Amino acid sequence: MSNLSIHDFIRQIPKAELHLHIEGTFEPELMFAIAQRNKVAIPYSSVEEVRKAYQFGNLQDFLDIYYAGAAVLQKEQDFYDLTMAYLLKAKEENIVHTEIFFDPQTHTERGIAFNTVITGIHKALLDGENKLGITSKLILCFLRHLSEESALKTLEQALPYKEWITAVGLDSSEVGNPPSKFQKVFEKAAEKGFLGVAHAGEEGNAEYVKEALNALKIDRIDHGNRSLEDPNLVKEIVDRKLALTVCPLSNLKLQVVKSPDLHPLKKMLELGMMATVNSDDPAYFGGYLNANFIVMTDALGLSKEEITLLAKNSFAASFLPEDEKEEKIAEVENFYNKNN
Repeated sequence: MSNLSIHDFIRQIPKAELHLHIEGTFEPELMFAIAQRNKVAIPYSSVEEVRKAYQFGNLQDFLDIYYAGAAVLQKEQDFYDLTMAYLLKAKEENIVHTEIFFDPQTHTERGIAFNTVITGIHKALLDGENKLGITSKLILCFLRHLSEESALKTLEQALPYKEWITAVGLDSSEVGNPPSKFQKVFEKAAEKGFLGVAHAGEEGNAEYVKEALNALKIDRIDHGNRSLEDPNLVKEIVDRKLALTVCPLSNLKLQVVKSPDLHPLKKMLELGMMATVNSDDPAYFGGYLNANFIVMTDALGLSKEEITLLAKNSFAASFLPEDEKEEKIAEVENFYNKNN
């Protein structure tokens, strides 16, 4: 038996993070340092000014500064440093496995080679496993505000690095860019052996989630909050054991959910959905993974049993091989048995 407080229980339980944009982990200090190193002019004269700019009212305001920040990333070392900074944070948070999104079009559109981006990230992920013991998978996201033609070109650029990439995803401005816009590129990616995920049901309604399932045939739903508007869709998600990668602080910061006590996370668990907790773009949204767990636990009264279920879900929903999933889930159960 243990006397761990519920917050310490959250901090210490082993967990996976499945919805994390590497460009969204760009802390102001690192952005400022890389901007100076690369002699890139940014419209801020201090770290404090950058931090102040990280205040926004909706998804588009956030995307504007997100893309501005990405502009300082130019060399392989920059992408390595960005990724390693997140992995060191993950180590502190007891994240033992992570599945990272990257947005190559954010960089290739401004003349940075695909190779530069992926090599820097990949080298950091290798070091993360060898030096920090954190396993990882890499997910290439297509930007949905760009054309499907641009996505198809990006998929072609990715093929020489197929061994390094597990899945393709879909992110950026959801409303007005339905999943069906990208049906061809997802079909082609599946033919090449990639798994598929997609942001759906964050700002877009339940129809967007249905489209992601039917048109893109995805293996996991990123966000998925608004699935709850359609009971038949909820039933399908539960029956198919499809996971949702939920991002509470992101939902609050982007005003998708108005206050923590109104967040649907607990309801998802009650409905039998395989919900997981993730930090999305933690540098911008006010907290890494443990902060997301803590805010939800305090607002919704989550129990140690529910936190343990969410941690087990994070491995069950991962793209790890089955034997590794079982091993990690057993570690979570052992932790719970020792600390309950």
